[in-house]
Amino acid sequence: MFLTESVTVADLVKNARLDVYYGKEYLEERTISTADISRPGLELTGFFNYYPVKRIQLLGITEISYSKGMSHEELLDVMQQMCQPQTPAFVVSTQLDPPEELLEAAKEQHLPVLGSKLTTSRVLSNMTNYLDDKLAERKSLHGVLVDVYGLGILITGDSGIGKSETALELVKRGHRLIADDRVEVYQQDEQTLMGTAPAILRHLLEIRGIGIIDVMTLFGAGAVRSQTKVALIIHLANYTKEAKFDRLGNGTQNVHIFDVDVPKITIPVRTGRNLAIIIEAAAMNFRAQSMGYDATETFDRNLNNLIKVNSKNDEKHKEEQEHLEEKNKDLIDGRDKDSDKK
Repeated sequence: MFLTESVTVADLVKNARLDVYYGKEYLEERTISTADISRPGLELTGFFNYYPVKRIQLLGITEISYSKGMSHEELLDVMQQMCQPQTPAFVVSTQLDPPEELLEAAKEQHLPVLGSKLTTSRVLSNMTNYLDDKLAERKSLHGVLVDVYGLGILITGDSGIGKSETALELVKRGHRLIADDRVEVYQQDEQTLMGTAPAILRHLLEIRGIGIIDVMTLFGAGAVRSQTKVALIIHLANYTKEAKFDRLGNGTQNVHIFDVDVPKITIPVRTGRNLAIIIEAAAMNFRAQSMGYDATETFDRNLNNLIKVNSKNDEKHKEEQEHLEEKNKDLIDGRDKDSDKK
């Protein structure tokens, strides 16, 4: 498990579509180590008992309006206290002009001052989403991540069992590769686990006997994807007579990764099985279950109906048998009475 240490302000400018008012030459050297964004409202009043210096400082209409009512000396003093060496950058929203005092204090510390046409809420959301993804705690998992019918499926199993070969067959059938051999996963929110490939392995697939192939070069840009939500784990296990595998579809397990439970199914591997088609079927069945249709429930319902029909037939047959026995008894009793009369 590891944590991405930092993101540069240049990365933030590019991905959050920000403008640069000052400090373009400092964008690459300024780093961001936290996804939290600060709205320095109390600081403008002189309250610095708790000032998160390592956060991006976002100024909106409220902060800029308040600063216009301050004297030049007061505002310059506040801005000099806010412009600390650890502060990554200042961002001014809603296409507002940054105060001259902010630019003066930022120049002293070589801090970039950025801007955006978007409202404060929108630019805050854009920056937070990007930084949450980049700075999230990550875990490296052994497996192959593929996009099958829009579902992110993590294929796991022992080394040499055929994970990469199965992924290659899926790519040939029109699905997309995200990562081979090593998958980096991180939690995007309370219910979403995202998976991506390390930069060094992106778009590459290792096939034993052939070596490393570039999937994007051989199959085109439509055969790869940078990241996807991990919706299902399919574990490939060697088939043995002693091993017990789910046959009805009601034995799905969950794997707990970070704070997210990911469904897991186990598929036995033996000669002659087409794993790519099986994984496609598993993906479609999982999607059907997510939409409320469960084939196992249908089978159980059909079985219960059959048991009820058979029970009714048995009762009917029993009644007919009893009626026949009573009829035979009446005939025997009638013959016995006729014999006694004679």
